[in-house]
Amino acid sequence: MPKTMIHPSTSRHSWNHAFASHFAKSVFLTVTALAILVFIGTRMFTHIDLNLYGYMVGTLVFIGGFFYRFIAWAERPPTKNLIKKGIRLLFRRSTPKTTTNHMVTHQFIWNRGIYRWTQHFLIGWGCIISCFVTFSLVFGWMYFTMEENGYYTVVGMGINLMKVKADGLLSFFFYNALNFTAIMVIIGVCMALWRRLKNMQARAEQKFLYDFLPLYMLLFVSVTGLLLTVLNVFFHGKGQPALSLIHQYSVILTLTYLPFGKLAHIPFRAVSVFAKNYREHYGEQSMKKCRVCGGEFVSSEQSKDVIQVLGTNHIEFQMKEGFHLAELCLPCRRKYRISRFSGFPTHEVNVREANQNAKG
Repeated sequence: MPKTMIHPSTSRHSWNHAFASHFAKSVFLTVTALAILVFIGTRMFTHIDLNLYGYMVGTLVFIGGFFYRFIAWAERPPTKNLIKKGIRLLFRRSTPKTTTNHMVTHQFIWNRGIYRWTQHFLIGWGCIISCFVTFSLVFGWMYFTMEENGYYTVVGMGINLMKVKADGLLSFFFYNALNFTAIMVIIGVCMALWRRLKNMQARAEQKFLYDFLPLYMLLFVSVTGLLLTVLNVFFHGKGQPALSLIHQYSVILTLTYLPFGKLAHIPFRAVSVFAKNYREHYGEQSMKKCRVCGGEFVSSEQSKDVIQVLGTNHIEFQMKEGFHLAELCLPCRRKYRISRFSGFPTHEVNVREANQNAKG
């Protein structure tokens, strides 16, 4: 009997139809990979701290929420196009520098002032380091074993990495890593709250649920976490069980909220590298000139992509003058739209706006 040949595309098609949606497939693969890593890191589940069970549940809820939010955002035609082209441009020579500026030094905030850069840097890195430390401990990827000679063995992914003196400087930094990050977040959040309360423009634009609530949640998590150390060191652990539960619940609530609020931009920040590469690469190839003033404003590729995406969504901005609205720079676009309401051809007035090149 002849053997039936299965085409690779048919196999992929069947694999995708095994799940109800992209979201379900992504969550399943991520949780499976997580279980494998936990199996390896805990030496076949022999080093699991059940006191951290609540944090583990909160992390799994966070993963589900993160993928739901990310896939809903990434499936939009503009985002899908940006990610697809951004991945192809990921190995540009400028990618390491762009990644450093956007994800390490936060150079994009520096232009807004040293105060805003400091608060953003402290909150951003405080949260990131806290997550790395917490997730590593919760899933057993890193833990410590004590020997009788006064040394701790640092175990990472089931491998003995190093031995450190229990009362040494390195041990001090290891055990107080979350305290240091809590102080970073507290300082950064207080700076952000001060600016939002004192800056008139910020006060007019900020909303409590979207702008203030995430900061209060981070502040509560950091303060309760820091108080756990204070109770343990100065009060011999008095009141620690109750405060430990309060802190754990606050962390779980924050992790559950994180993918759906303003703090979601922290894990989404990596996509900004795609956007930067996209603008730089296609900007070097050719720039689009405005159909009215003749000034270059975006790359030709970006202008074409905008027109294509609008067409995909059945949104047409083809003007009676024979050009698409996306072929105009922002100032000329504003003037043209005003002319449609006023009847005066403001888009033909060759005067640049006073705040056209304003920064901030």
